[in-house]
Amino acid sequence: MVQKYQSPIRIYKYPFELVMAAYEKRFPSCPQIPVFLGSEVLREARSADGAVHVVERSCRLRVEAPRLLRKIAGVEHVVFVQTNVLNWRERTLLIEAHNETFASRVVVSENCSYTVHPENEEWTCFEQSASLDIRSFFGFESALEKIAMKQYTASVKRGKEVIEHYLNELISQGTSHIPRWTPAPVREEDTRAQAGPRDPSSLEVNGPSSAPGLVPETVGMDGAKLDADYIERCLGRLTPMQESCLIQLRHWLQETRKGKIPKDEHILRFLRARDFHLDKAREMLCQSLSWREQHQVDLLLQTWRPPALLEEFYAGGWHYQDIDGRPLYVLRLGHMDTKGLMKAVGEEALLQHVLSVSEEGQKRCEGNTKQFGRPISSWTCLVDLDGLSMRHLWRPGVKALLRMIEVVEDNYPETLGRLLIVRAPRVFPVLWTLISPFINENTRQKFLIYSGSNYQGPGGLVDYLDREVIPDFLGGQCVCNVPEGGLVPKCLYLTDEEQEHADQLPQWRETYQSASVLCGAPHEVAVEILEGESVITWDFDILRGDVVFSLYYTKRAPTPGPREPGTGASGQLTDKGWVLGAEYSRVEAPLVCREGESIQGSHVTRWPGVYLLQWQMHGPPGNVACSLPGVEDVPTALHSPGPRCRLLYYYEVLASEDFRGSMSSLESCTSRFSQLSATTSSSSGQSHSSSLVSR
Repeated sequence: MVQKYQSPIRIYKYPFELVMAAYEKRFPSCPQIPVFLGSEVLREARSADGAVHVVERSCRLRVEAPRLLRKIAGVEHVVFVQTNVLNWRERTLLIEAHNETFASRVVVSENCSYTVHPENEEWTCFEQSASLDIRSFFGFESALEKIAMKQYTASVKRGKEVIEHYLNELISQGTSHIPRWTPAPVREEDTRAQAGPRDPSSLEVNGPSSAPGLVPETVGMDGAKLDADYIERCLGRLTPMQESCLIQLRHWLQETRKGKIPKDEHILRFLRARDFHLDKAREMLCQSLSWREQHQVDLLLQTWRPPALLEEFYAGGWHYQDIDGRPLYVLRLGHMDTKGLMKAVGEEALLQHVLSVSEEGQKRCEGNTKQFGRPISSWTCLVDLDGLSMRHLWRPGVKALLRMIEVVEDNYPETLGRLLIVRAPRVFPVLWTLISPFINENTRQKFLIYSGSNYQGPGGLVDYLDREVIPDFLGGQCVCNVPEGGLVPKCLYLTDEEQEHADQLPQWRETYQSASVLCGAPHEVAVEILEGESVITWDFDILRGDVVFSLYYTKRAPTPGPREPGTGASGQLTDKGWVLGAEYSRVEAPLVCREGESIQGSHVTRWPGVYLLQWQMHGPPGNVACSLPGVEDVPTALHSPGPRCRLLYYYEVLASEDFRGSMSSLESCTSRFSQLSATTSSSSGQSHSSSLVSR
């Protein structure tokens, strides 16, 4: 594979002639570049009028590689041949270099140019490109590639420093101006004298185009190219290879895409998301650009107007900036009725709103970059989880959240600079286990999570936000105009017909299983748990009648027979002969669930074995399911004309390994999660469970 390098345009704020005088000081040797051992002139020629000067040099470079590799290669230095074409009339220097050592195994090619700045003739521009093609090298191709690229990028950075060193030296010696070249009159006898015998192999110089392949490239500042000062000022400090990746990807977009290309900061985000792997970043960016065109995302801020209901109940909004100048977005997730919002405006409207927030975030980053005079390419999100409970585990809501995470991760990479999560409750690790696998590892490292009130002291919000902007609901003095959220009234829900038209109801129904509960014939689901500290989560809606929900534990596997771990049998499973406290035990207190209610809950298991989720018809007061009916009672109940309850349910098992892994990831990516971690992990000695009626 050929490795390529392309530099941005580097600008020396000195005239071309002075820069050339500094450049010549690098030869025949340069103490400021230790790997440059020296050079000698192989051939030299000038045009008749002296305007063009061509020099061919042999340059020796020390090999900075492990001793074993140098011993195998049998060399301590390598030789490069460099051809310089200096045109005083055009004020250009074109440089071409290639390796002579190991030329059959490794091909290194470099082209550089010094030209006059197109908008200021007293400034000089420098640009260089290079390629490395390792065909074979004693089985050390990969190692050589890494060494060569590391050494080359180091020399790129050092090269500019050396020129600036010699410029300062010239100025300190009193040379601050060198006159421009002017043609001198050429006498006829001088012309005849120059036409004497010459070495046939010597270079012929007839004018600016005498060196094949060395054609000066016009340097423009019209947006076609990037200069190094602009990159550092507007995009941030990048390594030479990172600059090269940005320039190559930008150039590819200019050549292949019609119309305007994405902004440089947008391109840079995709490169960062793929660790500056050019091909991977290009693929990711192209897919995102196609997505933007398909959904007309570029027009979103002009066309999207959130419904009034969203503006009232969506508890999120922009709020000044963080201590680093990043735009700050506040989200009171614990106060937000995600289920109510989805049932009132639909999943697509919520997604559009999230995308508009992302688009607005990019716009605010540009504004803050101009306001503060430094690159700001990401924003900070402050998430308040006060009020977060099991109702936020409503499965269609979790699935919608995962979809939004996926869309944002794919199309707005590296836009989140920091995520501050405060007042995280005990239920948060369960939600984290569900969503964390879908969050990019680079993004997860930006999470800072605080439980309780420990966000208020040192190491808390004051480390990331100025005290003057900490919201009042978090103990600060700044009034935060973010909506408070709250429950969406059911009268504002979309009708079933509207939800069917939006294709929401079919998708939601696919998530759930349906069940009937009769008097004397409960519905039961058996879940086999192989390891303690696994988490069973449930989510069900009562469509008709009132039921009692309970969770039991048994070491005996009830009929019917074997199952795959983590899956459940359902129906009437238990035998009438089982005795509570002997064959089975209750691990979740009975919960009376009324018609129309939605219940979400979880249980951190203490032991391996079989756990039974049971829904039983609710009887008169004092008759709450205290024993399990027998299997022989079921046929009678099924054929009786009595009342029947109906429900939709969903359950999921979070394996012990996944749950513990998510807890470890929480502890590793947070500064103040110890309190929450301790309360949750205590389930190893005591089972923890909870259910919540969400409506």
